[in-house]
Amino acid sequence: MNTATCSLPHPATSSAGDRPRIAITVGDPAGIGPEVCLKLLGQPAVLAICQPIFFGDWAVLQRVAQHCGLPLSAERIDNADWPGALEKLAGPAVLDLQTLAAAEVIPGKVSAATGAASYRYIDRAIDEALAGRVDAIATGPIHKEALRAAGIPFPGHTEIFAARTAAERSCMMLTSESITCSFVTAHVGYRDVPGLLSVERILDVIELTAAALERIRGRPPRLLVCGLNPHAGEHGLFGDREEERFIEPAVREAQRRGHLIEGPLPPDTVFLPARRQTTDGFICMYHDQGHIPLKALAFDLAVNITLGLPILRTSVDHGTACDIAWQGKADVSSLVQAVTLATRLSRRSP
Repeated sequence: MNTATCSLPHPATSSAGDRPRIAITVGDPAGIGPEVCLKLLGQPAVLAICQPIFFGDWAVLQRVAQHCGLPLSAERIDNADWPGALEKLAGPAVLDLQTLAAAEVIPGKVSAATGAASYRYIDRAIDEALAGRVDAIATGPIHKEALRAAGIPFPGHTEIFAARTAAERSCMMLTSESITCSFVTAHVGYRDVPGLLSVERILDVIELTAAALERIRGRPPRLLVCGLNPHAGEHGLFGDREEERFIEPAVREAQRRGHLIEGPLPPDTVFLPARRQTTDGFICMYHDQGHIPLKALAFDLAVNITLGLPILRTSVDHGTACDIAWQGKADVSSLVQAVTLATRLSRRSP
């Protein structure tokens, strides 16, 4: 299968030695992204398995380190010295993109400047991944209002990565030990969801999810598909027969292709414990249908993966948490999980 349409790309081979080189975007500078990046540097188990390179602003990280009482234990790489500096680099580093003045960043304040900076970090990391100079990308949290204020025409990471890599098909998957959800639609309003459903789109998400979970778990996964409407439509009593027109045909075709899949099932009971014990992944029709159960069960432990890209991208499963930005309170667990999974997948044979 062509890597442009694969669920997860083949492992890269750009890193020296046996540690994959993981690009970590700092996220919105006014949020908790810089803090969790600093805290990742204090995780010996992570540093032992990969070489993290943070894409951000060195001066911002210095300022956050002072606010939170954290060390900035990484080498600074000047943008002008990239990529030549990689040859001599042995440990963690920060690629200093010098995007904005650190003194102008107000912790917790949404602004066009921090939105533009967070986008530049992502944009540059994608360039380096496409060029093969990093093996995977793990992204820190961005603020959608800040992106919009900066004039960035994307609602989130998933859409940025799909557009920048010209992915033929892609989807968001959140995965953890206890629950995994993939999404047919993501960052759109509820009223727009029915119009975005099609047999082809649902089948794409099923196949991307099945391939990714087989890569992660080492066996064909067992999937369940949620209905769109209450009671999965109750045979047309609720909704506009989306289950009969789109979801059921997609499930039948997936079964015909050999996938272990069932649905559509009522969304209010599909996530019950008995179902979760026998299910590897849930196919959800819209954002909150899967995010609510996943974050109730695995907040700070789940990893966001964009499936269908020619490069490997994972992410934290939380937002910018502007209310606690730069206060030393942020939990690094989700970033640890994201970097660990990116490292593992970048090593695994297809």
